[in-house]
Amino acid sequence: MLVAHFGSTMGSYERLSGLDACFLGFETPTAYMHVAVTALFERGPLSTPSGGVDIARIRAHVASRLPALPRFRQRLLHVPIVLDPIWVDDDRFDLAYHVRHASLPQPGTVAQLQERCAELLERQLNRQRPLWELWVIEGLADGGFALVVKVHHCIVDGIAGIGMLAALLDVERRPTPSLAPTWYPRPAPTRAELLRDEVARRARATLGVGRSVGRALADPAGSAAGIGAAAGSLWRLVRSGLSPVPAVCFNRPIGPHRQIAWRQLDLARVKAVARRLGGTVNDAVLTMVSGALGAALRHRGEPVPREGLRAVVPVSIRTAEEMGAPGNRVSLWLVPLPLAARNPRRRFATIRSTTEELKRDGQAAGGAVVAEAANWAGGAVVEQAARLIGSARIYNLIVTNVPGPSIPLYLAGSRLREVYPHLPLFEQQGLGIALLSYAGRLHVGITADWNLAALLADLADRLDGCFAELADAAGLPADDTPRDGGRVADVPMPLQVGAGRV
Repeated sequence: MLVAHFGSTMGSYERLSGLDACFLGFETPTAYMHVAVTALFERGPLSTPSGGVDIARIRAHVASRLPALPRFRQRLLHVPIVLDPIWVDDDRFDLAYHVRHASLPQPGTVAQLQERCAELLERQLNRQRPLWELWVIEGLADGGFALVVKVHHCIVDGIAGIGMLAALLDVERRPTPSLAPTWYPRPAPTRAELLRDEVARRARATLGVGRSVGRALADPAGSAAGIGAAAGSLWRLVRSGLSPVPAVCFNRPIGPHRQIAWRQLDLARVKAVARRLGGTVNDAVLTMVSGALGAALRHRGEPVPREGLRAVVPVSIRTAEEMGAPGNRVSLWLVPLPLAARNPRRRFATIRSTTEELKRDGQAAGGAVVAEAANWAGGAVVEQAARLIGSARIYNLIVTNVPGPSIPLYLAGSRLREVYPHLPLFEQQGLGIALLSYAGRLHVGITADWNLAALLADLADRLDGCFAELADAAGLPADDTPRDGGRVADVPMPLQVGAGRV
């Protein structure tokens, strides 16, 4: 992530990138911009003598991991006049505010857990405090417990979110004990210091532009080729987003309440199907989603657009050096989903052809140009632009697929069994689908506006059947699942978070 660090005699801070700041602008009173996961654990050594969950031990564990999660002890501040957001240490940081406790009524069913998760995720994060919460939910019928972790999108994309989850958990059931070191918050900068630093930053940026011009003059052919490639990628992205998307029932103004559903698939089987059909896991995911969504709309008497729906598919552009950094390093694809095609093999071929073309044309590079351009605009400009984009109808839904850890993880000795990702919903976008792989399973989390409960349930119920149809079209017998999952390309895509109210 491209983050500059500035110091002063009175304090220090970090700037948000332009893309990170966009997610602050996307947020409205009904569109909350936090991403989240619901993680289900065995109770294990975190069990108390009374049969509950040891919340004090969980807080102590989280405290010991905070040095690896600097944003968890920082809050937002804004540069005067230009209103650029920055991170400063929170001198009133209170871990008990962020790590909270809830329980389910008996018998603690999956439906009750999903309802409670939605209630928690409907709460907008407090911008006067660090932008994250972790809820411990006990009372599950099987004796385990759940963690709902919600983090503002300005802090993480999907890959960074997996990094944060890994920082909280362990690969060993009995890790080496560690104590939380003493933390001393840095003094926040004054208004005068922020203005002085801003003037210096813009002066350095101007010098950087001069150096870039000098390099371009020294190598005009190479520079022209690079600029031309970036401009071409950007134009292809803009062109694909200029035409309005088809109108469907979930592209209407959303309300403040949510519903969620989740499902699981065998990851090895998904990989085997993708390999047999000559595509990627993401091609198989988009094919399955297209089939389930088309069938659900038809079942409910909703029109299914022949031209298909347009999905935003986030694509990570992180370098190896940026893998552990917070913030967003993500571009996007706009992928037409062929909902009207009843044949699963034809749907797969259509999607595979589209994604292969997007890779060749470098549309993700065009999105990166937009992301970098946001770094040049002031905070007020970025926020207004983000609100305009968030309310525009240039896509129908977001489908994101994040490769997660393939080995079991543990929280203070308790094994993580399942982990479901949850997307934020943007204005005019009442449905979002996120997938996350973990320990041989592909976990699917679907978020919907409260008023789309029937469509959500129908869509979730059809996912297994649509994948079975795709597996059959690929000629994969029901019992033919390679244990290693085979070798098939996975395009990493970021994680992007419901029914009920509190």
